[in-house]
Amino acid sequence: MSPAGGRPLRWRVQGSDAQRGVPGSDRLIALGDGLGPLTGQLLNQDGVGADELRRTARDLPAAHIEIIRPFAEWFVIRDARRRADRGRYSLNASSADRNEIRAAIEFMQWLDSQQLELTGLTQSHLDVWLTQAKSSQRRANAAFIRWTNKRGLTQNLEYPGRPTTMPVLFLDDEEHKDQLRRCLTDGSLPLELRIVGALIRLYGLPLIRIVHLTVNGFHQDERGAYFTFDKNPVLLPPALARLMEQQITTGRSRAALGPLATGEHPELLLPGQPASRPRSPEALSGQLMKHGLPTIAARNTALFGMAGELPPIIISDLFGVHRNTANQWAALAQDSWAGYLAALNSAAAGRHE
Repeated sequence: MSPAGGRPLRWRVQGSDAQRGVPGSDRLIALGDGLGPLTGQLLNQDGVGADELRRTARDLPAAHIEIIRPFAEWFVIRDARRRADRGRYSLNASSADRNEIRAAIEFMQWLDSQQLELTGLTQSHLDVWLTQAKSSQRRANAAFIRWTNKRGLTQNLEYPGRPTTMPVLFLDDEEHKDQLRRCLTDGSLPLELRIVGALIRLYGLPLIRIVHLTVNGFHQDERGAYFTFDKNPVLLPPALARLMEQQITTGRSRAALGPLATGEHPELLLPGQPASRPRSPEALSGQLMKHGLPTIAARNTALFGMAGELPPIIISDLFGVHRNTANQWAALAQDSWAGYLAALNSAAAGRHE
């Protein structure tokens, strides 16, 4: 298939990539080749955006190239060609196309950091990335997720059209407190579920982050027990601290016959099978539901409560919530409180009429 101008799409193999013989590994520098003079110039123009993309794409592993190349060639560039043929391909459009490719590369790198394969990506995994990513990353990566869904590389993942979509599932205060009380005091519940349920209801942590917590985040001193979820330690309620101590001891007993924790595989708070692998977030969610402990509504309720009491920057530093997300929760809490006060004033005015 040839674009306007008659030149076929091609990917130049340059430098060490050519020597290694990696197919299509041009470090994504030649994205505009074959798009016609105008489109090629806009995609491959010199400048900060193009230079950033070159640096981001440098030394991509072959497994990433196998995904990024068809996405760039047959999704981003094909659409760019159509717009260029209609005379609608602008400087801003070329920048947006580069951002989509860059976002896809960075998302694949994030999957690597989480020891995840694209084909194993679940909605829970994607949700935690959405809470951590910048708004610009969320916007740019929407195209890549739509493409992977369409190509069957991922399975029906839901991606918000607007990152600021308001949550709709919440628990009322009494229900939330009752569930937290069960997690902290009900000895008939499995120990791991008690810890997971409490972490969700106290701190709004997503399951995908909870299963990757390591025991070195837990420490004690004369003032109490702490857990470092992100940048700064958080003082734990004594009941949760005792549960964590018990879990660490139990987890080490289970792992006694398995491989020892290393720098590459630190000791997990909730070890799976083998102990070096984290537990499945989906399995934990299902087990919690069987015990009447939903996850999404509880997490939303916890985040909403914290947003009404703590500044967004504190929530971000303590619990690893992206600052944009923390700001959105703060805005939601403020709007809800303002609406509540307005309703109270309206009711009071009605009583005095």
